[in-house]
Amino acid sequence: MKGLIMPWLNAYIPQYAGLAYTAAVLLLIIIISATIHFVLHRVVISWVGSRAQASRQVWRKAFFERKLFNRLAQTLQGIIIHIQAGLWLDGDALALPVIQTAAHLWILLYGLLSLFALLDALLDIFQQNPAMQNFPLRGIFQSLKLIASIFIGLLIISTLIGKSPLILLSGLGAMTAVLMLVFKDPILGLVAGIQLSANNMLTVGDWLEMPQYGADGAVIDIGLTTVKVQNWDKTITTIPTYALISDSFKNWRGMSESGGRRIKRSLMIDSSSVCFLDEEDVARLQRARLLAPYLKQKVQEVNRYNSEQQLDLSSLVNGRRLTNLGTFRAYLNTFLKSHPRIHQQMTLMVRQLEPTPNGIPMEIYAFTNTTSWVEYEGIQGDIFDHVFAVLQEFGLRVHQVPSGYDMRSLGRLSSRDTEQESIRRVG
Repeated sequence: MKGLIMPWLNAYIPQYAGLAYTAAVLLLIIIISATIHFVLHRVVISWVGSRAQASRQVWRKAFFERKLFNRLAQTLQGIIIHIQAGLWLDGDALALPVIQTAAHLWILLYGLLSLFALLDALLDIFQQNPAMQNFPLRGIFQSLKLIASIFIGLLIISTLIGKSPLILLSGLGAMTAVLMLVFKDPILGLVAGIQLSANNMLTVGDWLEMPQYGADGAVIDIGLTTVKVQNWDKTITTIPTYALISDSFKNWRGMSESGGRRIKRSLMIDSSSVCFLDEEDVARLQRARLLAPYLKQKVQEVNRYNSEQQLDLSSLVNGRRLTNLGTFRAYLNTFLKSHPRIHQQMTLMVRQLEPTPNGIPMEIYAFTNTTSWVEYEGIQGDIFDHVFAVLQEFGLRVHQVPSGYDMRSLGRLSSRDTEQESIRRVG
């Protein structure tokens, strides 16, 4: 092309022939680049985008939404400009190096952005697969982005200074200590992410509890350097990824996967209300549907034992007798076994703990058949509402520390007794 145009330019404008040729080539490059840009972005990519939006395949939407095709088109345009400059500006010592250097930088930059878009699209695709959610893909892809950014940065610097990138790489040996210090968190985060994945310790969506960092909620993101936890009050706690390896944390995933959530709560029984049941109490409690089989079997067992031993039952210390506390414990156990929202295949018991100055702890240990927090609290509340309501039916009382109202009531009773005693004496 130059051999065809330059003789004509030298014939008419010999003093400006070189400049005119360079200007004409630059104009031609711009026109061709604009035409290619229009064809790629307005025709090809628009058509691909419409097909991707109409498609149900996840990978098509992911590639288009992450602008992978746009950035590949920009990279292709840089390659075309670099080729045109080499073809038409051969021998031009001024314009050719500038255009080729600019095109080279353009290719490197948009090549890097294309890689970023590809990794983001692959992350979106993999996150749709439940089998891949246990892997720290975000941290791995961020590591790849970091490595690619460093490599492209070295190529850009070598292009600008006109030196081989191997020279820059050889000089990095002396900067290893500095790089290790600068990239300490990414390196630790990458190692921690691999350990978390290999040991299946944490995945997105797990309920994580880490009090030392104020975290108590669902994991929403596992990155290269940080893990984000959305607490139940909707605040966001950011935890260094390597802290999950160096420190301890509680993962509630096992509870969620088991299908049951534990109820472990005690009520304090006033020890002075514990007593033996007499025949009237037994007859009254036998009217309870849940207690009737237990009482029938237990009364027969106790009577048979006492008759076999021929004990003097006029003394309470002789023989076996039913207590209101033991009968209440048996009632709670039967009540929980018949409850429709209690998981019957998991541990279920009602146990008496060591007495304390605040009374006798009666603990309910069971699991609900749901892991939903709201439903769990409702089930637990309903159970203890019933427990407190039926407690007096067994002649038992809940222990509680006297309140100010109790003290005032005692004061009023004492004043009333004093007043009545004074009236009696005057009378």
